[in-house]
Amino acid sequence: MFKRIVTYVVLAISALLAGLLVYAIVILAGNYVIDNEKLVMNNSSSLVDESGELITRLYVENRQPVSIDEIPEHVQEAFVAVEDNRFYEHSGIDFRAIGRAVFRNIESGGKAEGGSTITQQLTKNVFLTNEKSWLRKVKEVLISINLERRYSKDEILQMYLNQIYFGHGAYGLQTASKLYFNKDVSELTIDEGAMLAGLPKAPNSYSPINDPERSKERRDLILTLMENQGFITAEESVRLKGKTIALDVQTTIENEAMYTYIDMVMEEAENRYHLSQEELMTGGYQIVVPMNKSLQQSTYDKLQDPIYFPEENEDAEATVMMMDSESGGVLAVQGGRNYVRLGLNRVNVMRQPGSTFKPISVYTPALESGAYSPYSMLRDERLAYNDFMPKNYNNQYSGEMTMYDALVQSANAPAVWLLNEIGVNRSLQKIGEFGFKISDRGLSIALGGLKEGVTPFELVKAYRAFNEEGRIIEPYFIKELYDRSGEKIGGASPVQTEVMSKQNAWNMTRMLQSVVKDGTAKAGTSQTPIAGKTGTTTYPAVPGATMDAWFVGYTPSVVGAVWMGYDSTTKTQYLKEGSSYPTVLFKNIVNDLPDEMRNVAFEKPDDVEDLAPPIPLLAVDDLKATMRVGGKGLLTVDLEWTPSDDERVRYNIYEVHKGEKELIASDVQGGSYAHSRLNPFSSKSYEVVPYDENAGIEGEASNIAEADFDIGFSF
Repeated sequence: MFKRIVTYVVLAISALLAGLLVYAIVILAGNYVIDNEKLVMNNSSSLVDESGELITRLYVENRQPVSIDEIPEHVQEAFVAVEDNRFYEHSGIDFRAIGRAVFRNIESGGKAEGGSTITQQLTKNVFLTNEKSWLRKVKEVLISINLERRYSKDEILQMYLNQIYFGHGAYGLQTASKLYFNKDVSELTIDEGAMLAGLPKAPNSYSPINDPERSKERRDLILTLMENQGFITAEESVRLKGKTIALDVQTTIENEAMYTYIDMVMEEAENRYHLSQEELMTGGYQIVVPMNKSLQQSTYDKLQDPIYFPEENEDAEATVMMMDSESGGVLAVQGGRNYVRLGLNRVNVMRQPGSTFKPISVYTPALESGAYSPYSMLRDERLAYNDFMPKNYNNQYSGEMTMYDALVQSANAPAVWLLNEIGVNRSLQKIGEFGFKISDRGLSIALGGLKEGVTPFELVKAYRAFNEEGRIIEPYFIKELYDRSGEKIGGASPVQTEVMSKQNAWNMTRMLQSVVKDGTAKAGTSQTPIAGKTGTTTYPAVPGATMDAWFVGYTPSVVGAVWMGYDSTTKTQYLKEGSSYPTVLFKNIVNDLPDEMRNVAFEKPDDVEDLAPPIPLLAVDDLKATMRVGGKGLLTVDLEWTPSDDERVRYNIYEVHKGEKELIASDVQGGSYAHSRLNPFSSKSYEVVPYDENAGIEGEASNIAEADFDIGFSF
């Protein structure tokens, strides 16, 4: 009996010592990984340009820490109710909540509920990365337990409420209170506190700015939880649920011109470097961006100016993106005229591209096939392709025209005819190589008539190929990324992908230059050479209405896109004009480029042939025919006319008899020709037709001249 008692005592003492040892390990390990400096919320990240000049600090002025004493109890209770209802009972880890979460997750067959306490959430946000491992979970438990030992519940709740993200750039409860209600946190009512308590789980989805109805549903759920946990009465809950969310959004002091760029930097940091928005805001990173600060401001200012929008469309939306052509670094971007942080970014919104898609969907695959050249003849007739019958915007058809002219004039009929000739599959393959993913399979892709559309971002990426020897590159917003210790942890290394030959890229540049000089993009003036394409999509419900207006183009140093329109086009809300407005806006933006980017010219690569400009086939209107005796035959007819100033123009000579023409000479240069092989039994009438031997096309016929003797009578 005595031995048994001794054994029990030894076992009990051993268990106690083991428990004390485990506890000591927890305390020591937890203390080791806690870095108090991380609890100081002043680690803002900075954006700097390539010269090291500060552009902005990310939300450093948007966090205003407050004491727990300044936060009303009912606001604290709202957060405890939704995030951790046993906050004041557990010691950092709520095993009851974990068990309940595991049971419900098993029951639902997925992750239906989490068991993290407020202390654990603070631990994850401040001390840990997003690494998914058992070691990370162990650290989370150790730190949470030790935080509870080191700090009081009020101190932990204070740190948590000052640290969490509430959407639209607002970190911390005080900043959120100012943003949404324009009041100090101490003035928040119960329903306002409940609304804010609902945000941290999904700040964008539950934002009362983005989705008021969903935000109210979330607020009402918090009020129900507060009632269930005894923080408010049932009567209070019913009354407060009957209130709408009355916002008084505070005007931000940040430079709104930078909003889109900042958001796209944050998006790239998350997608490419796996840095969450919370990490970026609190991690003390230095981010080197390729932004041109003056151009970013210029694009913003111009979008605010109604002069760039059609009359009665001063409320239309627009987006701009400008990229350094060589590097792929984004110089400036605006997601809308009144863009809000983390709002709708129209640079990434799919729209119908209209004729800006023709160089990608039709002309590049045709050139790459080897069967067509810029001066190949295309049919310009209104033809039916089953139930699809495209028409030219001016309802005029010439029968045939060159690819060059079809692109410059933005003719629809030749583009669709050519796509039909080369085949939709060839076009889709090339479209995919340019980086687009579309589900369309019909001939309407020739005209940019797509089910879902494409984004301005994608068009900028694609048009870069025409400017850079046939190669696309992925645009980037982060050139270099450094952590708080100054160590470089990431940077841009974009890969170029060839999608077309150098020769065809240069030919396309020459044609797109003519679009700007002589075609649909003539509007406005520029101090820098520009190549590009306009695009206009119609709104069928209203005759003459425009839905999307585009200009996508490039200078020797910059590639960019401008879109104008409405987020939702209706019978009462549509553009009154077309692509001339984004064209003028693009040119004026280019005029604001720095001198080193503006005073440049397109340079032909050494190993390609230049594309000769089209030969102007101007009709002759002063043809004269004079008959004389002699020459190589008995009689000779001398034909004279004023030749073209362009020495490349040749002429074909026709003899005309009873409405029928017979070619009697071809490839004639200059303004005269002597014809001695006369048919004495026919009238002597003639016409000359200008001819382009490279394209193999004729121009309009001249006036008909009847041969007369120079002594005054007819033969």
